[in-house]
Amino acid sequence: MRKTLTAAILATALITLAACGGGDDGDTTAGHNDADVTFAQQMIPHHQQAIEMAKAAETHAESQEVKDLAADIEAAQGPEIKTMTGWLEDWGEDVPDEGMPGMDHGDMPSDGMTGMMSQDDMNELGNATGAAFDRMFLTMMIEHHEGAIEMAKTEQADGESADAKALAEDIETAQTEEIQTMQDLLKS
Repeated sequence: MRKTLTAAILATALITLAACGGGDDGDTTAGHNDADVTFAQQMIPHHQQAIEMAKAAETHAESQEVKDLAADIEAAQGPEIKTMTGWLEDWGEDVPDEGMPGMDHGDMPSDGMTGMMSQDDMNELGNATGAAFDRMFLTMMIEHHEGAIEMAKTEQADGESADAKALAEDIETAQTEEIQTMQDLLKS
């Protein structure tokens, strides 16, 4: 039963992707605007940095709750990066370098990338362990998520791509819930 359901979901996803993949004219630029491009180009390095922070929790966090939250963040944002990378490639736009998140992103847009940690912040987090790491991770990730939510709201207001706007809505919902979880963990 589970294999059949998985196969059905996969088949539906492939059909949906094929239907969204442009017609015979090969025009992959239809259905998006500059706001969609900016959203994807900025959210990719934003997510990359969140994943870098989450990976640090695997070995530096004391609380299992923090480790679990970090794993959830990594699991959600990795596939979103792949999705946005695909859009940018389809649209013929630059894809941010997949180098080290938290580093200088070169010529990629930086306006509006609120919530990004400085390299000093990332170094400080990487050097922390135990309860100090947990508190720093939660505090920094709340700020990071708030920045992503701001970017997602801008995409929902200004974007044209239905897929990008839907992802932005999903990001806003998920990260708002995660902020509440992190605030609760900081209180405990």
